[in-house]
Amino acid sequence: MRLTPQRLAAGLAAVAAVALAGCVSLFPKSEPAQLYRFGPTGVTAGVAGQGTVPLGLATIDFSAAASGDRILTVTGSEVAYIAGARWATPARTMFAENLRQSFGRGARVVSLIDRSEMRSSNLLLNVDVSAFEVRYENGRGAAPVAVVTFDAKIVRYPDRAVVAQRTFEARQSASDNRVGAIVQALDAANSQAVGELVGWSDASAR
Repeated sequence: MRLTPQRLAAGLAAVAAVALAGCVSLFPKSEPAQLYRFGPTGVTAGVAGQGTVPLGLATIDFSAAASGDRILTVTGSEVAYIAGARWATPARTMFAENLRQSFGRGARVVSLIDRSEMRSSNLLLNVDVSAFEVRYENGRGAAPVAVVTFDAKIVRYPDRAVVAQRTFEARQSASDNRVGAIVQALDAANSQAVGELVGWSDASAR
């Protein structure tokens, strides 16, 4: 049988496909990652506070390294993610949901609304999360410290005057160098910082 260029190309493609299939089968399947959540539970996402002062929520700025579904750790100048552990949804999304839940649970003066619902005379809350991470301050073998840091600013429209501005930071030591303890520490630090934000927003909007 005469070997034409077309037959040769088809034969090489078949060999390549078999070789690729063989290579893929050599690698074991990775174990599924354990999923975690943080923030308050038992409150419907998006519920606003019961106050009488509308407070619009701007798009939340979030540290790029920590905004996804991986749990960020910092050791000195090195950053890494915890293997085999993921947030159930991206940290940025979960933070925004938890922020709304916390205002729904704790706000007394302000009523958190979407920016699209704002009138020309409403207040707008800007939040910029610069740290949402676990820091190994005493080396990888020691229990780390969870750190949540963000800047908050309330702006009044239409004159765009800054009504109040503050940096919030909460730190919580993990009880152990285990993923479960680390997640609990991040949850506690986040709850503290966001709880302070809710109280501050109520006081600033009076």
